[in-house]
Amino acid sequence: MKAVGISRAMVASAVLFALMGGVQAQELTGTLKKIQDTGQITLATRGASVPFNYLDDSNKQAGFAWEIALKVADKAKQAVGRSDLKIRNMEVTPQTRIPLVANQTVDLECSSTTHNLERENQVNFSVTYFAVGARIMARADSPINDWKGLAGKNVVVGAGTTTERLLRQLNEREKLNINIIMAPDINEGSMSVESGRAEAFVADDTGLFSSAARARNPSRWKVVGEPLEREAYGCMLRKGDAQFKKLVDEVIVGMMKSGEMNALYDKYFTKPLNVRNGFNMQMPMQPAIQELYQNPSDKAL
Repeated sequence: MKAVGISRAMVASAVLFALMGGVQAQELTGTLKKIQDTGQITLATRGASVPFNYLDDSNKQAGFAWEIALKVADKAKQAVGRSDLKIRNMEVTPQTRIPLVANQTVDLECSSTTHNLERENQVNFSVTYFAVGARIMARADSPINDWKGLAGKNVVVGAGTTTERLLRQLNEREKLNINIIMAPDINEGSMSVESGRAEAFVADDTGLFSSAARARNPSRWKVVGEPLEREAYGCMLRKGDAQFKKLVDEVIVGMMKSGEMNALYDKYFTKPLNVRNGFNMQMPMQPAIQELYQNPSDKAL
């Protein structure tokens, strides 16, 4: 009878370990302990961060980064050994997202959030899953194909953005004599080139492809030029939580290695979405993103 009791204990331990996976061999702490105790994981949502994290035309949460967050939630369910784990959605804004992660109200935030060194003082970031960079949008028949092609031209850029700073630095360094026009947001920037007020629009490539896709005739526009500077997007989580970060990173790297990330990219960046009556980014995977998937890193670019 004693031997049978030991055997059952061993079997139970083995089953528990299988359910919990590699991260769970150690005692749960931080976010995973909180998730286990409360029976829920809180994921940040955005209303209109297309195509990363947004509400679609059916009023359902969707997006490239949102699906990554759901994958993490599935992994966390296994890690804490709770098949009844509930997902709690909490909408955030660019202003509230960092404080809500830092104070542990939100367990994970995955959207169009740039990983930089300043933010590392408040939160941790996962492995980078996306990269953006400043490029040029111009008419398809325009002779503008690179940064030197902007010389002497009227060029619109978002006021107060990182891109404005980079464009001004380039203009001064290369003595291009660009006439820089300021726009309050990306919509005004797009309107400036559509109306002919400016010959080119400089912004992050994702925003430019989005602007071209929303234009009256998307085929009239092109996105050109090597990126001036790259910025990394990562999922935000509480600072100093090595155990949860390990789990999040394993999910993202696993998606990269399995090819799942490439399929997810195609779904959200090259095909019609259930938003704005079939909005399509028509954005081929950029070399910097291909490099990220081949060589994952959690460093700010």
